[in-house]
Amino acid sequence: MLSDGRVLADPLNEYASPPQMQHYTALERFRFASPITRSQPCFWSFNMPKHAPELPIQVDDETGVWTTDSVPMLYVPRHFFVNNHMAIEAELGTEAYAEILYKVGYKSAWQWCETQAEGHALKGIAVFEHYMKYLSQLGWGLFKTEHIDLARGTAEVRLEHSAFVSEYGKCERKVDYMFTGWFAGAMDQILAAAGSSRRTVAEQEFSASEADHKHGLFIVYPI
Repeated sequence: MLSDGRVLADPLNEYASPPQMQHYTALERFRFASPITRSQPCFWSFNMPKHAPELPIQVDDETGVWTTDSVPMLYVPRHFFVNNHMAIEAELGTEAYAEILYKVGYKSAWQWCETQAEGHALKGIAVFEHYMKYLSQLGWGLFKTEHIDLARGTAEVRLEHSAFVSEYGKCERKVDYMFTGWFAGAMDQILAAAGSSRRTVAEQEFSASEADHKHGLFIVYPI
């Protein structure tokens, strides 16, 4: 409160109530629930067991650019990234923002899998598993392939300790939608490399941010 009696808005709650969300229209069956209710961030516990990064990280002496497998990387605080994510979500609306992120994520996953498959002489399911391991080492969360069938173009990916859930908390809607396009993009690149014309779509079944769920689950199925 200021000396004249005015009360400043809490900056942490600035994006607590984005516009009312509607059912997702760009992807069938991709559903969202009610608007976000911002919970207190869940910061990392310094008492948890830790280990050094397993990813090969190099820093250019002249430019300061970080690279992993020759791919330029950015190392930023999680709350910084999620705060930006929340601001854009509030401005565009979740539906429009999710559609954009799906397309971008799909394209990026395809490119990454294509490059890694060539660089590490990988193919098939090994590419998908390599991608899940890589993502799990970047701080987004722990991704585990519960099921994958290349012949059918189907997969299920379990997500634990999501970076988004850690910041949003239990808000009764899916907050991990940024990841969704990644799984279809990875699957389709693997199928294309094998000479298959089959293409897929991905959606999130549920999130740890929703009641009664302790982890997230994404599914991939053919179009």
